[in-house]
Amino acid sequence: MEVFLIKALQFLLAISLLVLLHELGHFTFAKLFKVRVSKFYLFFNPKFHIVSTYDTWVRRLLRLKPETVPTRKDEDGNEKKEYVGTEYGLGWLPMGGYCAIDGMIDETNQKLSKEVKPWEFRAKPAWQRLLIMVGGVLVNFLLALFIYSMVLFYWGDAYVPLEKMTQGMEFNEQAKALGFQDGDILLGTDEGPFKGPKHELGIDVNAYRQITNAKQVYLLRNGQKDSVAITTELSLLDMGKTWPPFMRTFVPAVIDSVLPQMSAAEAGLQKGDRIVMVNGKTITSYNQFTDEIVRINEEMHEVKTHGDSLALRQMTLAYERDGRCDTVSVMLNEQLKLGFVPRLQYEPDAIRYGFFESFPAGISYGWNVLSSYVDDLKYLFTADGAKSLGGFGAIGSLFPDTWDWHRFWLMTAFLSIILAFMNILPIPALDGGHVLFLLYEMITRRKPSENFLIKAEYIGFGAIILLMVVANLNDILRWLGVM
Repeated sequence: MEVFLIKALQFLLAISLLVLLHELGHFTFAKLFKVRVSKFYLFFNPKFHIVSTYDTWVRRLLRLKPETVPTRKDEDGNEKKEYVGTEYGLGWLPMGGYCAIDGMIDETNQKLSKEVKPWEFRAKPAWQRLLIMVGGVLVNFLLALFIYSMVLFYWGDAYVPLEKMTQGMEFNEQAKALGFQDGDILLGTDEGPFKGPKHELGIDVNAYRQITNAKQVYLLRNGQKDSVAITTELSLLDMGKTWPPFMRTFVPAVIDSVLPQMSAAEAGLQKGDRIVMVNGKTITSYNQFTDEIVRINEEMHEVKTHGDSLALRQMTLAYERDGRCDTVSVMLNEQLKLGFVPRLQYEPDAIRYGFFESFPAGISYGWNVLSSYVDDLKYLFTADGAKSLGGFGAIGSLFPDTWDWHRFWLMTAFLSIILAFMNILPIPALDGGHVLFLLYEMITRRKPSENFLIKAEYIGFGAIILLMVVANLNDILRWLGVM
């Protein structure tokens, strides 16, 4: 429960920040061009809100006076006035937020009067309306680059060069069928050299991506330069979902440290012990130990009784210590953890950036993230790609189990750059849909009718809702173990 709350809070904080700044981008350009913004809300407020500057007590507390303009005279000749100030508020449904711009056809579903008023969005020139619409995307994109820059400035970067991994990689059967061999040290492809993972237990997704696009992979084998020709089409999606993974760094099954009050410590395992057998299977690396954990996890999904789960979590380990071999029985906890850390062999290369150096590095980092994401979208239109769609649960699960500001800001920047890209897609109801119609108007000098724009908005909004339903349904099915 504690882990769920930590992930949920990080997700809520990141999304709230991104939505707030996205809407602030629209708001800023709207105010710049003297367009009225009737409402600016963090979170949605169907039926009621938590707090609003239109609440009488808030106005009294902050001594706010509503901005008004004369509109018409009533039957008695009294001048009627209309509020033109912005209502700032906090809704109760934490699913984003919105900025209601007067005279604009959008998801706020406001009713447009027949008379076009000078402070309305629709009364402004097309180029001003275009800037208002791209304001949110622009803020999200620049925010992502800024966050990446500051993360590199404060924490720097680190990676393990693949040529430094003298014991090479381990490969699965698919990779071996292509010509890779256990112990190969990968150097790069005809698309460029590999950078390497952040640490040796990690998988370098960029290396995977390079291999799927490559024709030749260059490597060291037994100290000699060699290469493997990629003669079949590889799918990043397939490579990512198979187990064992396509490739991973060889990590010896040697214990570096034992966590207190966990099974490994209770069983007497110590630093320096080498695990050589798991449940009767001989292993030569820590990777093969994790393979057994994955197998147990898969079997646990198939059993229904608590007793069966306990039986599956029971493991028999054979280990070497000071040239002698011994056997011990241990119990995995509910998270299938034994309670030891393997010995890592390679120290990552640390890279530090000065303040001004961090900006070009952050821009390059962000651009690589965006281009990789766009390249991966081709898998979305496959059956497996559709199944891999995730909703709020999948996004929330990407945040760390503990509050880690470094990973939090990296995840926030990633979501910001994805939010910017998704919003600029030419789909009605998204910013990109409005931009598409505005470009059409600027090129043809013909403005689409309001009736057409309303219908397009409904269609686009319906498609987005359907996509969200599918994505969140996938989350539920994964949680139930169906997918």
